[in-house]
Amino acid sequence: MGGYLQKVNVLLIGSGGREHAIAHALSKSKSLGGLHCARGNGGISELAKCHDVSETDFDGLLKICEENSISLVVVGPETPLVEGIVDFFRSNDIRCFGPKKDAAILEGSKDFAKRFMKKHNIPTARSESFKELKLAIEFVRLKSWARVIKASGLAAGKGVIVCDTKKEAIAALEKIMDRKIFGAAGDCVVIEERLEGQEASILAFTDGTAIVPMIPSQDHKRAFDDDKGLNTGGMGAYAPTPFVDKVTEDLILNDILLPTMIGLSEDGIDYVGVLYAGLMLTKDGPKVIEFNCRFGDPETQAVLPLLESDLLEIMLACTEKRLDQIDIRWKRGFAATVVAASGGYPEKYEVGKNILIEPAQGTIVFHSGTEKKDETLLTSGGRVLSVTALGDTLHESIDKAYNGLSMISFEGMHHRKDIGRKALSELKEKTSASPDEIQHL
Repeated sequence: MGGYLQKVNVLLIGSGGREHAIAHALSKSKSLGGLHCARGNGGISELAKCHDVSETDFDGLLKICEENSISLVVVGPETPLVEGIVDFFRSNDIRCFGPKKDAAILEGSKDFAKRFMKKHNIPTARSESFKELKLAIEFVRLKSWARVIKASGLAAGKGVIVCDTKKEAIAALEKIMDRKIFGAAGDCVVIEERLEGQEASILAFTDGTAIVPMIPSQDHKRAFDDDKGLNTGGMGAYAPTPFVDKVTEDLILNDILLPTMIGLSEDGIDYVGVLYAGLMLTKDGPKVIEFNCRFGDPETQAVLPLLESDLLEIMLACTEKRLDQIDIRWKRGFAATVVAASGGYPEKYEVGKNILIEPAQGTIVFHSGTEKKDETLLTSGGRVLSVTALGDTLHESIDKAYNGLSMISFEGMHHRKDIGRKALSELKEKTSASPDEIQHL
């Protein structure tokens, strides 16, 4: 790929581990001029100039762009995308990597996403949407398959309650619709059947016409080992996942990703940026659990370190409708990411705890909920840090990541101890499988 003759000044919006991973990848680009971030965190501040401006303060962000000759805005989180930040910057003649408001509704409203998938025959779970608690409860009592309760709006990745019984499903409805545990996000709920199989996350670059999948990854949503506890924003990930073989990959591209892009186009929606498909690999083939309109977290921390190509040039190509001219290449091997969270997360937790980090060779520490005060690194969120390591084998990458995590400490810190365990069992069972066989992108 040829680099830009003129260096590009970039404003990255966001303050989590995903944004740190994006900043880490962008910092390696030969086309990068200056890198700025709003608001950033304790780790991003080592790579970019951070500005204390909210991700939804569009006028404040525009001022940063004007004062620093920003020619590309990269949006990390979903909230500003759903609120129309891309439309805003485009109206001010600043290119933006991310979908416009009418496209970001794929994540902003699970109800919209389900209706979109039904309309365009994209495989997904059976579902119905409700705005009245009484009708929702009646539906759960009538349908034996109605066991997954989702807040339709944005809930920071935690708005899903998976239930084993009818009683649990009704209790979940009451929590979401009556007690408002997810706030206004639960004004409408989606009730789904509970799909069985392995989960996979497929992130893809798209310019609105061409779509190029990244290497497949697997997130670990539940708070505790063996998929116990509440849903979180994600406690760890690894890539590539052996559960997505070449046949499955082709099904995902042809039955889900391409029909989604065609459906968006037919509906008059121009989607530019990253399309994230959260999938369940069922016995009947891959089915969509959810769409997100941005890079996943923590999948990004596992996927982007394996990207060999220039991320900035890929993003520029997407904004210029020339993604089909870019050769996107990936490193051999695997990456594993383990998240260190605050005690009590995803429920009530304390912040302001001192963080101690000893460098571990061969690892990258991505900051999520951290801040620096007088050169002291403190916790400032539920998910605090994630440690990523690369290896020739999945086992090696996992071991290195956990070794790196052992060099980090703060009061109340907890993490899952089984990231990638299911994949290791799968690889062990498939004795003929080798890393080369699943390096298929």
